[in-house]
Amino acid sequence: MTSDQTSADALRAQARAAASARRYAEAEALFRQAVEAEPGSWGAWHDQGAFLRMVGRSAEAEQSLRQALELSSGDPRSRHALGMAVLSQGRYVEGWPLVDARHEVPQFGLTKAKLPYPEWKGEDVAGRKFLIYPEQGFGDVIQYVRLAPWLKARGADVTLFTHPLMTRLMAGSLGVRVIEAAGNVEFPIPDYWVMSGSLVGRCGLSLEEIPNAPYLTAPAGAPTTGGGIGVVTRGRPEHPNDANRSLPPDAAARLMALPGARSLHPDDTQAADFADTAALIAPLDLVISVDTAVAHLAAAMGKPTWILLPAFMTDWRWMQGRADSPWYPSARLFRQPGLDSGWNPVLDAVEVALAG
Repeated sequence: MTSDQTSADALRAQARAAASARRYAEAEALFRQAVEAEPGSWGAWHDQGAFLRMVGRSAEAEQSLRQALELSSGDPRSRHALGMAVLSQGRYVEGWPLVDARHEVPQFGLTKAKLPYPEWKGEDVAGRKFLIYPEQGFGDVIQYVRLAPWLKARGADVTLFTHPLMTRLMAGSLGVRVIEAAGNVEFPIPDYWVMSGSLVGRCGLSLEEIPNAPYLTAPAGAPTTGGGIGVVTRGRPEHPNDANRSLPPDAAARLMALPGARSLHPDDTQAADFADTAALIAPLDLVISVDTAVAHLAAAMGKPTWILLPAFMTDWRWMQGRADSPWYPSARLFRQPGLDSGWNPVLDAVEVALAG
């Protein structure tokens, strides 16, 4: 190992520590110094690009990650990170094939299903039996299952595997065959199968072509009137960005103090599954949520949904600088205005919007 490599590795370690401690300006300077110390290191370029994407500078991140990709001869970590940067800029046709590299990165834990049938790469689906295999978080699954009825409309005989907590919701909403993926299950032998997170890319859809009419519904008999505001102040603690996306206690208390506010968190509602939560959402006037699965659910039902977004590690799907979402026309995005701004400006904006 050369002295330049040793220096670059030390700088990268210091930069990652600074970023974890939310010393973002210091982290950026250290990542830059690491690249300058060893400009031939794919790791230095990758780390700089990954950081720039996390702080919302996706165009700059893309430049660094392309350099990393060239130096690494296609390392899957850099392919995936580049795909995320490209998707966050709205270039879906280019970004989705890169994001498929997620299955090649063991640290992500996103192992691709091993099925003895052809994996779908975008072939004509008319008259074909088609299996969708779920992956990633509940919010991701909700976001992507809109394409099950889209494929059915193009002649596919669609089977959707689901998590037990989602089975009733999906079976009552999508108009396709839904099978709970638990234990040994029987299902029609498919002509093709695909991971749910690859659906958009394999369908060949651009950002402007995403089907975005409401596609999830509450169970039959759920109340449809009553009003009020459903609130979600936190997501799963295991989520890698939960420290940034979930509200601290004081901000959560402020949101819950809004007139008509009621918690939609399953711990508070005792909802047994997502269908139960959909039934609670149906009569509400509005849902206000951090970036978690209930936000996806409410927006997929067409409910007015205000989503509170952190400035650090904003998810790619919400893009940059927009108050709307091409995925969910009923959604409105409230963003932290800066990396060190905290949640008070977001809650100020929510209160102003409610007063208006």
